[in-house]
Amino acid sequence: MILARPKTVSSILALVGGMKSLVVAGCQECVTVCQSGGRKEVSCVAQLLEIAGKKRGFPFKIAQVTVFRQCDNEYLVPLDVLMEKADACISLGCGVGVQFIAERYPTVMVIPGVDTVGGGGTVMSGVWEERCAMCGECILAETTGICPVTRCAKGLLNGPCGGSVDGRCEAGTDLPCAWEMIYHRLKKQGRLDSLTRIRPPKNWAHSGSGAMRKVIREEVMPCLSVLPLK
Repeated sequence: MILARPKTVSSILALVGGMKSLVVAGCQECVTVCQSGGRKEVSCVAQLLEIAGKKRGFPFKIAQVTVFRQCDNEYLVPLDVLMEKADACISLGCGVGVQFIAERYPTVMVIPGVDTVGGGGTVMSGVWEERCAMCGECILAETTGICPVTRCAKGLLNGPCGGSVDGRCEAGTDLPCAWEMIYHRLKKQGRLDSLTRIRPPKNWAHSGSGAMRKVIREEVMPCLSVLPLK
């Protein structure tokens, strides 16, 4: 899932200070799971903005809405009527959701209410960890399901740096050395010989360092379903 953490109400207020009508929009997908942008958080942000607005002498008219997911236009329809009268929308969805809303309503200022961190999962209640940098070329089969791009502090792909001590990373004693974990897991699987194989450099052209990436799967595109089979 996409991990996100809430922005401060003061940082949002700095952008909406002179406005009157706001929409606080949540998402029922990833940000709900990591408790930063679901229905509960929408209500909390709306109440805090309402209180802050009254204290500053700029009372807001605030509408609340939580859609199934913000990264899909068909689920943004419930916002259509609300956005007609809105001065701004505070999106508690990830950065993708913010952009989809901004694209659909170009005359309304859309403000991110959370900071998007990356792809991760739940470690324990209240703790989520990034596990995927979405680099576009997955090597997890070779590294036993442990991603060196995200879990190695230096993002090393060719083995450990030599700076770890007792299995802990030199960048922080609370960080386990990703490559030591990879080594031990390869040993359990009887695959230590794979560490001696020479691999070509990773193709970073698939990563997010260039232009906007797309995933196109023609077999699921509805327009092709009516074409005759060859």
